[in-house]
Amino acid sequence: MDPADRRLRIAAARAGFLTSGEAQLGAVPDIVAASWQRSQQAGVSATSGEVPFHGDVDNSSRLARCSHPTIERLCEVTADIPLSIALTDSHARVVTRADTTRTIGLLLDAVSLAPGFDYGEDQIGTNGVGTVLESGQPVHIIGPEHFHERFQSFACSGAPIRDPISGRIEGVLDVSCLTEHSSPLIHSIVRAAARDIEQSLLHDRDARQQALFEAFLGVQGRSRSAIIAVGGAFTMSNTLAQNLFTHEEMQVLQRHAAYLATRGDYPTDIVELSPGRQVHVRGTVVRSGDDTAGIVVEVVKVVDEPSATSPLPQTDTVPAAAKALPLLLLGTASARGIISSPAWKRTWSDVTAALRKQESLLLFGEPTTGKFSLLVEAYHQAVPGGRSLQFDEIDSGLEAYAGANQGVSASPIPTIYIFRNIHTLTPTDTIQLEKFLTTISGQVGSAVFAATATDSSLNDDRLPFQKLLPYFQHSVSVPPLRHRADDLPDLAAAVLDKLSPRRPIRLSAEAMAIITRYSWPGNITQLEDALTTALTRRPVGEIQADDLPGYCFHRSRRQLSPMESLERDAIVKALREEGGNRVKAAAALGIARSSLYRKIRSYGLQSVV
Repeated sequence: MDPADRRLRIAAARAGFLTSGEAQLGAVPDIVAASWQRSQQAGVSATSGEVPFHGDVDNSSRLARCSHPTIERLCEVTADIPLSIALTDSHARVVTRADTTRTIGLLLDAVSLAPGFDYGEDQIGTNGVGTVLESGQPVHIIGPEHFHERFQSFACSGAPIRDPISGRIEGVLDVSCLTEHSSPLIHSIVRAAARDIEQSLLHDRDARQQALFEAFLGVQGRSRSAIIAVGGAFTMSNTLAQNLFTHEEMQVLQRHAAYLATRGDYPTDIVELSPGRQVHVRGTVVRSGDDTAGIVVEVVKVVDEPSATSPLPQTDTVPAAAKALPLLLLGTASARGIISSPAWKRTWSDVTAALRKQESLLLFGEPTTGKFSLLVEAYHQAVPGGRSLQFDEIDSGLEAYAGANQGVSASPIPTIYIFRNIHTLTPTDTIQLEKFLTTISGQVGSAVFAATATDSSLNDDRLPFQKLLPYFQHSVSVPPLRHRADDLPDLAAAVLDKLSPRRPIRLSAEAMAIITRYSWPGNITQLEDALTTALTRRPVGEIQADDLPGYCFHRSRRQLSPMESLERDAIVKALREEGGNRVKAAAALGIARSSLYRKIRSYGLQSVV
């Protein structure tokens, strides 16, 4: 059939579909008819509306890097044809575009086929990007096959780019041109180019991912268990793991695996996936040179009814009665009261087990993770009626106990002596504390001691406190807040209750989403600061996302300079004041719209609007 006649026939079929809602059988390819149906059901207009702009695309991603040589070669091969080659991510957002002529570029600018714009089928209807993602296969959309009339002067060929390991679609390669320049050859070229990019993805795996991948294959080859591997944003799992666990359970396992990677080369643990369902896991931390590539975790046992004879310590050893005790807020958010995440359950279990046995204990972790609060609350629940004595530094208060044995044994009340931040001790203070620890270590009674330190200090042999380490029988790593994603909703509620007791205050769903996405480098103290700021803006009622401080919206991977932090906060303020309208915000800031979009991407502020 003559191409012009074919386009006329399809245009008639499209008009009939828009009138009746049904595509004439055989009038258009099945893949196009199905796309028209999805577009109509999604509420896409065939005549109006704009291509939405998101801007949160990573043009330096691995996909973009691996695609660049192929796109360059494709431009050379098709240099005599006016066409445009676009790469999108897996969300149909354009990452990059290359044009063989300036004219085709200008025409596509007019329909917003440009970086940051969303070509999802549910946004603009049938097209060479969104329809590929919906159907999972290559498509060739010509003229009136497009659902929206603004694209009908174009033809586009799109092919999915799949991760060669997982099979997941990572993006789409799309070639667009005017309908009169379209040919089946272009469709073949696009499919071949997509396969080339997939090969580049396979060969481009960096040394850490390759090491993790090889370790995953090694464990899978000798084990019949469910296996997952986690390394940064890179995750893998075998078929058994995918069949055995739900999506939510896999997320719990992956988050806990990231935590286990910080707990030695061959950690073992019990992870509670849901009430009455636990898994026993053992991990192998994978190294690549001096770097940690990730961890491969093998599920050695699934327990649907927890056994009392488990060979590994139980995740939660707190009696049922203790769970009903009121929440204690000791300077920071509760220790025992918030233990949804497996990492925190394990930490609580290890601490209480040591305290019940009256064994000396060292807690280490990042600053402000709640180490002291955990010790105090765990001790008072493990030893009812006991007392806790805190020493922030070696001062005259210690002299009262360091002088003689009677300072320790005079009182029959069970006591824990807690020495905070011992990594800051001077040589003189260390000697003074060592004398006391020698005294108390020789006592047989109801006294026990514990201390806190930062995890980074444990690797510095120059610090004086290192000579105190032999006095401690156990050490427990306290996870940072970013490894406690499951706890954040309850933690935030607990902090709000502490900061505004008896006030009707809560977090909106959008504000909670912002909180759970942020990494909280300042841990619980920073969470308290953020909610304190929010309360000054909204003392009662429902806290909105706009009430949170600007840094909560920051998802950039790099540390900002003071000047950049000020600029970021100014952008957040302008976006809020303009109701999320980026054009008006750019005008208010006195910068170009494109500059604002670039800065939003750079500072990770996509969630502001």
